[in-house]
Amino acid sequence: MKALIDTCVIVDALQNREPFAETAQQIFLCAANRKFSGYISAKSVTDIYYLMHRCTHSDTETRNLLNRLLMIFDILDTTGADCHHALVSTISDYEDAVMIATAKRSEMNCIVTRNTKDYKKSDFIIYTPDIFLQKLEKSEH
Repeated sequence: MKALIDTCVIVDALQNREPFAETAQQIFLCAANRKFSGYISAKSVTDIYYLMHRCTHSDTETRNLLNRLLMIFDILDTTGADCHHALVSTISDYEDAVMIATAKRSEMNCIVTRNTKDYKKSDFIIYTPDIFLQKLEKSEH
C-alpha cells in the first residue's frame, strides 16, 4: 500500500502531541518496517521544518530530524498541473485539494490525516490514523 501522510500526523509524532502521538508514532514504525510505502509532500517538508524549528530553535537539529524523517518517508513532488486541478476541485480547502491531486497523480492508495472533515467531498480514499492502522493490520492477516 502507498499512503500519503499529512503534515499533522508527522508533527503529532515528532512533537509527541497528545492524544495523537502514539498512533502517529505507530505509523512511523510501520513505515520504517516497510509494512507500507509512506510518502509526504514536498510542501509538507517545508512546513515540518518550520514547525519543528520553532521547537528546537536549531537549524542543525531540525535538519538532522528531517534527514531521519526522510529515511522513513519518501517525498512526492507537487506539480503545476496538481495546483491547476485543485483550483477546480470540489474540495473547499485549496491545500487539501492540492494534496488530493498530488496523491492521485502519484497513484497513492490513500491519504492519512486527522483532518477528514475537509475531505468529505473527495472521491479519494481518506483514512484517519487509527483507521489506517486497522487497515494495515487486516492486510497482514
